[in-house]
Amino acid sequence: MPIIRYAILLFFVLGLAGIYPCKALTDTTKYKVIIPDLDPIVASDSSTCIIPFSRAGNLILIRAKADTADGNFVLDTGAPGLVLNLTYFRKYNGMSEPDGENGGITGNAKPDSHVMIDSFSIGGIHYYHTEADRIDLGHIENSKHIKILGLLGMQLFKPFEMIIDYEKNLLYLHLIKRKEAAVYRSDMLRDTSAYRIVPIELIDNKVIAYGELAGKRLKFVIDCAAESNVLDSRLTNKILAHVVVSGRVLLSGSGPTKVEALYGDLEGMRINGDRISKLPVLITNLEKMCFSYNNCIDGMLGFDFLSLHKIGFNFVTHKMYIWK
Repeated sequence: MPIIRYAILLFFVLGLAGIYPCKALTDTTKYKVIIPDLDPIVASDSSTCIIPFSRAGNLILIRAKADTADGNFVLDTGAPGLVLNLTYFRKYNGMSEPDGENGGITGNAKPDSHVMIDSFSIGGIHYYHTEADRIDLGHIENSKHIKILGLLGMQLFKPFEMIIDYEKNLLYLHLIKRKEAAVYRSDMLRDTSAYRIVPIELIDNKVIAYGELAGKRLKFVIDCAAESNVLDSRLTNKILAHVVVSGRVLLSGSGPTKVEALYGDLEGMRINGDRISKLPVLITNLEKMCFSYNNCIDGMLGFDFLSLHKIGFNFVTHKMYIWK
């Protein structure tokens, strides 16, 4: 039987520019998805694909096609697998019913069902027999004022090297073949002085990186669909003392409640030995973000971190590349 997991997804609609207290933010809640026993069959027209993307706020939108439905999907490395918007995929018969409700920062939401997509494609990359969770994503569409067919989760990219160029709005994907797994390196990575390498882990189809602050090792999910960095309010006062708080925000989403959070700048954290002078963060309780038998996280690294540099991932060798 497939295993139920939490897919971590944060969309923060910041609204007005600048910093204002008690801004209304949007949290889409964290969806339980069913991680399939087998990864989808994947093929590529060429070993390397360059895919242009557009933006809705700080979200990356990529054109993709699920069977006959063609449109915008959100790149979401925080989601374990493919997620489809129920609005546009009602005709599919559900393979199984989700187990209960899903915990999010602001409350609970019930997904619809688990379905099978015969053919799914992103540019010249093709997937066959792809399992997906089917969720109502209408609240995201309303907040971004754009039609969104679904979310592109981590499982789709496990055999790839991915480089995101936020400045040029380009996504570089290379399908790493088994024989080249140990030796492949993109031409963009030939100048080893131009970037630094940070080790990552893949746990339950989530990208995990580690930081260090006040003598404690912190576990972060790398989430391309998180428009803000997040820090768990349950961390010790010794760690939270490194956040210079500048105001409060109100998180509201598809759940029935609203949650107040603090925001400010985290100072002095190190990632793989490199010090980050300032990192904007939201501080809120991440207890409901735990996954994999109470395997919890200390925070999330989203757009405010990822877009500072050109950034890349080799999901086969478990490396993150951060350009200087």
